[in-house]
Amino acid sequence: MPTVHIDAPEVRTITVATADTDGSDVDMTAVLVPVLVPDSEVADWLSRYDPDASASPNAADSRIIARAVLDALAQSQS
Repeated sequence: MPTVHIDAPEVRTITVATADTDGSDVDMTAVLVPVLVPDSEVADWLSRYDPDASASPNAADSRIIARAVLDALAQSQS
């Protein structure tokens, strides 16, 4: 399974004006959650992802990311 980490000390609320990966504008107050993927695993993560398939990545890989982000959000609120 691929690995993902969160830079927990850097989780914080910010005001941001930027562009999303789909090109849409983002202008909001948001929680910044720095997601860290080991450089040695980037190719593995990308090989598991098909941007044209709605079920990609698979549920197990998606859960790794989701749980890491949700754990970071929960920790930042406590």
